[in-house]
Amino acid sequence: MKSFALVTTGFAILLVVVTVVAVRAQQSVLTIDVVRDPGCGCCLGWVAHLQRAGFKTTVVESADRLKNSKVPAAARSCHTGTIAGYLVEGHVPAADIKRLLAERPKVLGIAAPGMPSGSPGMETPSGAVSPYDVVSFDASGNTKVFASHR
Repeated sequence: MKSFALVTTGFAILLVVVTVVAVRAQQSVLTIDVVRDPGCGCCLGWVAHLQRAGFKTTVVESADRLKNSKVPAAARSCHTGTIAGYLVEGHVPAADIKRLLAERPKVLGIAAPGMPSGSPGMETPSGAVSPYDVVSFDASGNTKVFASHR
């Protein structure tokens, strides 16, 4: 009888551990919702970059995506992602998004203004990267450098 109780207890503990690990693994998948300008091809290159980095993505097109945008005009690009309450504008590298989520700064989001050559989704055949900054921005439209890519 004692061995049956030990086996049953051991099985119950194993079941709890497996369940906790499965739930944590499911929660660790980062999901980003992307709204892109209609017909823009580079946006899909950026989405592919995010997927290779382990993000789950949803993508929709919207001709009026910037109509009510909270992204400062000087920081805008061709697509906007939303993840964990943050906005991610333009060709921001996945590593910068992961840093944003780890640090959780008090900002509305981050952006790679314009369409920097060589940034994720804007790769060049030569592999060259034009220097660019990823900026953070707040509700007042203030920006500051979040990461530099050189």
